Amino acid sequence: MKLINVTNSHSRLVRNQLENTDAELVKVYTAGNSTVVYTVAPNHNEILLINKKRNLNEREINEIKEYFLKKLPVGSYEPDTITQIELPGLVEISIKTNQLSNNAS
Repeated sequence: MKLINVTNSHSRLVRNQLENTDAELVKVYTAGNSTVVYTVAPNHNEILLINKKRNLNEREINEIKEYFLKKLPVGSYEPDTITQIELPGLVEISIKTNQLSNNAS
């Protein structure tokens, strides 16, 4: 699965996220009919997957989750603390980051 960065096409969404949440970085990607919003905040990272035409399957969810987990520094999160909420056409993955890793950056 190939993720394409389309953040520049979603400037209003990015601006609203940065102004109204604790987000420090917001990126938007597309993977076919799915949209992925990746948010970095001081104590957590969020991955929001949206597909308005169908439900996301486990393979897609796992591939996208692994793609973003590989970008995080080793030891910056505990795999056991990752939570995942699944609704029809929507998946939210929350990755709680370690305080010590954030302070070292």
